[in-house]
Amino acid sequence: MFLLRYLPFLLVLALWIYAFIDCLNTPESQVRGLPKVVWVLVILLFGEVLVGPIAWLAAGKHRGPVTGGGSTPAEWHRNHSSADGVSPARAKPRARGWIAPDDNPEFLRSLKEENKKDEALLKDWEADLRRREEELRRKQEGAQDGTANGPEDTPPAAKE
Repeated sequence: MFLLRYLPFLLVLALWIYAFIDCLNTPESQVRGLPKVVWVLVILLFGEVLVGPIAWLAAGKHRGPVTGGGSTPAEWHRNHSSADGVSPARAKPRARGWIAPDDNPEFLRSLKEENKKDEALLKDWEADLRRREEELRRKQEGAQDGTANGPEDTPPAAKE
């Protein structure tokens, strides 16, 4: 019962957010009727009454047939699409020069090098920890015996 009460509000909010994000992600060349900034303002100002989002979805964006490569303003997609319009994920591995990480010898080699560096660092840390534990153990034994074991235990020299 509680959800049904707020469902219309949530649907309006979802449409408002969708239209806003769609407008922001649409390239300027595909915006129709008004400049993109004006469409953003229309969506934001008239979103609560659904006029802005519905106007954007109906008249604001040129919606042509979907092409093979698609179009998006995202920089990553522009840099990672192939020249023939086929997305790199759907291209044949040999055609795009991409190999899965577990089959890529360079990637596996880099993992081995990183692993060796990490192991060397871990060994250094373990050796430092053993040395510190040994120093602490000697200090504790010296404190129990009443003897001094290091420069930390000796009192400072008196000034003359």
